Amino acid sequence: MSTYIFGHTNPDSDSIVGAISLAYLKNKLGEDCVATRQGEISPETEFILNKFGADVPELKTSYAGESVYLVDFSDLAQAPADIMEATILGIYDHHKLGDITTSTPLECWIRPIGSSNTVIKEAYDYHGIDIPKDIAGMMMCAILSDTVIFKSPTCTKLDTKVVKELAKIADIEDYKALGMEMFIVKSAVEGASARELNTRDYKEFVMGSDKLGVGQLEVVDLSVFDGIKNDLFEDMKKLKEQNNLHSVIILLTDIMREGSQMLVISDDDSKIERAFKCKLENSQAWLDGVLSRKKQVIPFLQAQF
Repeated sequence: MSTYIFGHTNPDSDSIVGAISLAYLKNKLGEDCVATRQGEISPETEFILNKFGADVPELKTSYAGESVYLVDFSDLAQAPADIMEATILGIYDHHKLGDITTSTPLECWIRPIGSSNTVIKEAYDYHGIDIPKDIAGMMMCAILSDTVIFKSPTCTKLDTKVVKELAKIADIEDYKALGMEMFIVKSAVEGASARELNTRDYKEFVMGSDKLGVGQLEVVDLSVFDGIKNDLFEDMKKLKEQNNLHSVIILLTDIMREGSQMLVISDDDSKIERAFKCKLENSQAWLDGVLSRKKQVIPFLQAQF
């Protein structure tokens, strides 16, 4: 019986590639593992998989009775509804420890670094397993994505070192140029609905007695949103009502200006303003230097809620 490996709902490149890279490692170690996903892949992830000739992992949303490894999350809000009916064998992550619990001991690799694929690279090194060229290239791209090509405050010296090692294995000389090509793909919004954009990289968090949804769109030029921002707001209102949320926050992150335009639909704007020491104007605020949801957004929201 296969063990399934998957990342969070609304999977990003780190969670999809992490499932693929960890499945390969586990299979080399003698476990029968299959990479899966909980949701649709983003244009950036599609670019990465196509670049290195990889298949999209199988879509699977129910895991009751299965053995699983979790990649890039440990929060119930980002897990399948029946996760507590599965046997969790391990977690590979780089976020805060979430609220998922287990009834048996588990393998747990959680590190305060820029990407889950950096954590998985450490596991390859620990077990002495060589990384294939195609998987190395995908892992490198996933780390560049999560660290915003090393600009994110979550990026560590280890992430930079691992990218260089993976680039060498993948025979990629100018990895930063590939990273920019990837972000240009990530910036494409033409043809996408407001819901597709709002949930492209979106997570829900339980904070106290409230639940918040926080999404992030990273682009090379915020002007791509000029004609669709009102559509994003209208969909945020619907998303808030449909999911019974206290607030929906969408970060429009400009990786060149190194900051984020924050869009807010909330039951209490003052909590959001206090969290970021800002004043919302037309339900928006510019957050200079804010690139990381996990380090520069979620902790400040939790302090308020």
